[in-house]
Amino acid sequence: MSNWEDRLALYDKLIATIPDLERKGKGVPYTSANGHMFSQLNKEGEIGIRLPKEEFDAFMTKYDATPFTAYGATMKGYVTLPEALLKDVKKAKPYLKIAYDFVLSMKPK
Repeated sequence: MSNWEDRLALYDKLIATIPDLERKGKGVPYTSANGHMFSQLNKEGEIGIRLPKEEFDAFMTKYDATPFTAYGATMKGYVTLPEALLKDVKKAKPYLKIAYDFVLSMKPK
């Protein structure tokens, strides 16, 4: 699954699992709440999700994941969803929900 449009479809499917979320951005699809971005699809077709520190560390260990990069820069607090989660939206949904709740707990921008 290397086609960017296929990844966009998976990203949209993941976003649709949480009511009231909507994808934003045309060239760089993303989600945000309270003025804080918490997920993104980069040009390479990788999906990154922003997690709180404890969840970030646990996720990195559990999935042997890598930090998420966009435009050549590593995005602080973002993990790259591994293939196993991309293919199973039910397993990926809790992480998107954690990311959503995390930014909702932040002071609005």
